[in-house]
Amino acid sequence: MKAIFVVFNQANTERIQYMLDRLEIRGYTFWENVQGRGSIDGEPRQGTHTWPEMNSAVITMVEDDRVADFLQSVRKLDIRNKEIGVRAFVWNIEQTV
Repeated sequence: MKAIFVVFNQANTERIQYMLDRLEIRGYTFWENVQGRGSIDGEPRQGTHTWPEMNSAVITMVEDDRVADFLQSVRKLDIRNKEIGVRAFVWNIEQTV
């Protein structure tokens, strides 16, 4: 099992929700108003006068064989909206209760 953590500009919220639904990923946790800055060329998202935009984040746990499809969808979204930005990170899940 893998955890996929996705950070995205709030402008992509509906697209991320659609992606989860289309891939039939039911369980997730969603955070609004996540602050940060991309490590390569992203501008700050801080909800301030200077940097008014904000990010959101979602984490989901999926079976290993579903990760590639999810990441492919994230990659397509990033290519379509380079200036908005979206990043996904994958972790191994050792145990769950």
